[in-house]
Amino acid sequence: MGLMSKLMFWKNRGPVVPVVRLAGVISASGTLGRRGLSLEAVEPQLKKAFSVKRAKAVALVINSPGGSPVQSALIGQRIRDLATASDVPVLAFCEDVAASGGYWIAAAADEIFANPASVIGSIGVVSAGFGFDKAIARLGVDRRVYTAGSAKMTLDPFQPERADEVDRLKALQAEIHQQFITHIDQRRGSRLKGDLDDLFSGAFWTGQRALELGLIDALGECRQTIFNRFGKDTNILMIEPKRKILPFGVSGMSGQLVNEAAAMAMERAHFSRFGL
Repeated sequence: MGLMSKLMFWKNRGPVVPVVRLAGVISASGTLGRRGLSLEAVEPQLKKAFSVKRAKAVALVINSPGGSPVQSALIGQRIRDLATASDVPVLAFCEDVAASGGYWIAAAADEIFANPASVIGSIGVVSAGFGFDKAIARLGVDRRVYTAGSAKMTLDPFQPERADEVDRLKALQAEIHQQFITHIDQRRGSRLKGDLDDLFSGAFWTGQRALELGLIDALGECRQTIFNRFGKDTNILMIEPKRKILPFGVSGMSGQLVNEAAAMAMERAHFSRFGL
């Protein structure tokens, strides 16, 4: 927040709503550089938002196709812990997409809002990869890997797929899926409508349909919703992350650009699943 913004903030003694933007693919810290969402990356903004005096609520603006279930759960739990400690309600505003882990985080809020055309849901778990065993056979390549532990090479992409390994993966997915379902049931159980098997199938819907299904509470945009609820004199306080300084030197800059390009490509692949 700049000096002028701070002066205006303290001059206007009306109610305050801090806003934290959570955008991008959810991943372990550093996996997607500056573009990824992780607890480590977003915790400073969350802590700052929930520590603001006179805050009537904390707003989360979410635009995420999901990603790491662990980081999704960690961020969601941190939001609940901070909300409980500060006794401040949380409002989530979904933009283009709040799906999979993005919806997990949204469900940590007390109320969820979306645009009629937002993509909402995808309560499921997915794993994807490629099999290269036939390709290396055609090329006449021998792959030599030595392990201690019979399951150490589970689902190796250079070996033929084995039914017992697929079963092991599906059991793991089912366990994580149940954790997701439990979280949504705890946060929104009484508000959900329709067939639960369909809601928890991994399918996704528009914001308009999500409202009918009870996945969100209302259609609305962040700024106008805040003004309607708390008054036109409400201070909307954007909580921005600290800007990271790029490394000096041509080689450092080149490496940063390459990493950023790779992160952008991975991010686009995640968003493209939802037609975005």
